Amino acid sequence: MNKHDLALFGGNPVRTTPFPRYNTMGQEEREAVLRVIDSGDLSKFMGAWTDGFYGGPEVRALEEEWAVEIGAERAVSVNSASSGLIVALGAAGVGPHDEVIVSPYSMCISATAPLFWGAVPVFCDVEPDTYCVDPAEMEALITPRTKAILAVDIFGQPADFDGIMEIADRHGLIVIEDAAQAPLAELHGKRAGTLGHIGVFSLNCHKHIHCGEGGIAVTNDERLAERMCLIRNHAEAAAGPRHETDLTNLVGYNMRMTELEASVARCQLRKLHPLVETRRSNCAATIEGLEALPGIRFGGIRENASHSFYLLPFLFDEIRAEVGRERFLEAVRAELAPTRGREKEGVKIYGGYVQPIYWLPIFQQRMALGRNGFPFADSGVGYERGLCPTVERLHLKELFCSDLMHAAMAATDVEDVVTAFHKVWEGRSFLK
Repeated sequence: MNKHDLALFGGNPVRTTPFPRYNTMGQEEREAVLRVIDSGDLSKFMGAWTDGFYGGPEVRALEEEWAVEIGAERAVSVNSASSGLIVALGAAGVGPHDEVIVSPYSMCISATAPLFWGAVPVFCDVEPDTYCVDPAEMEALITPRTKAILAVDIFGQPADFDGIMEIADRHGLIVIEDAAQAPLAELHGKRAGTLGHIGVFSLNCHKHIHCGEGGIAVTNDERLAERMCLIRNHAEAAAGPRHETDLTNLVGYNMRMTELEASVARCQLRKLHPLVETRRSNCAATIEGLEALPGIRFGGIRENASHSFYLLPFLFDEIRAEVGRERFLEAVRAELAPTRGREKEGVKIYGGYVQPIYWLPIFQQRMALGRNGFPFADSGVGYERGLCPTVERLHLKELFCSDLMHAAMAATDVEDVVTAFHKVWEGRSFLK
């Protein structure tokens, strides 16, 4: 190989045809939406203690079907997983000046949700191979103010709930599981979402299945389920007629799912198993195809767990590769084509994931609610750079993710991805 064989320097790329778009919509969803439109009832929710307080027939059916699939006693639909996390923390009684242990490596709401109740997020570093919060780092973070733990099943890998729940039980803490990226993943035979006290799933358009926007919270605790129902739908209006005696956090929102969204989500739920299995198959082929490259490795799957692969994460060793991660990935992307319909986003292989959440201005400037720095002002919790060294190292140097493994990818598409990595690895000396 010479330098000009690499597409980055003008050579012929491995692939010029766009990768297939991940689109899970079909005739079933079309018929479901038309059924709801023909009924004339796009939403049946009422923000008062009436028969419509719990929503319409599509919403209620989705909640029942989701609970059965996940293995939970109750499911509560909301308009987004972000709303689900807020509702879950509210139901758990989190309030002003409480502290909630959170992950620094997820979509930002996984850490900012406590702020909606005036609580302070406390960031826990992550495990170096699974990228989930590390229970070994958690004990030292607990104070008399700690109320809850919000753990994320990042990329589709369940967090170490054996360790997390042991700590929570000892300290009397509520555990919220952000399972947005992990439908059908399991730990010890239990589904993601049921590993803590409340689990939250996403039906956002980028997830395994979706209804555009939407979320589902699940729990085996009837009291928590009812309080989530109250908070999602104007709790203050229903608390009196329901004779609620504990009014903690019963200032409600409108976080309700529509009948249209629920009808689509029900169709999508029936497709979930084959979609996840195809992802697993494509990821296994990619992992096997790259294992011969000594500078790239898959971190692994937790013992007694299964992975649902929202993204496929790898670790990059710049020393063994003798080239920087970003330069190497730039060359890989040059060998491939973007995804059809998402051409402006480029080839979906990228270094890092999201920046550590505590780097956001809201934490660096300690300014959230109002003008006086609440709830940070009277808290000793810090957000300095270097706070979570493992996550910073992963983000800046080691971790990279691929979206080119979803259920629309055929075996030949996966082969092209693997071929591109091997080609660049062979020619990496020209990238220095």
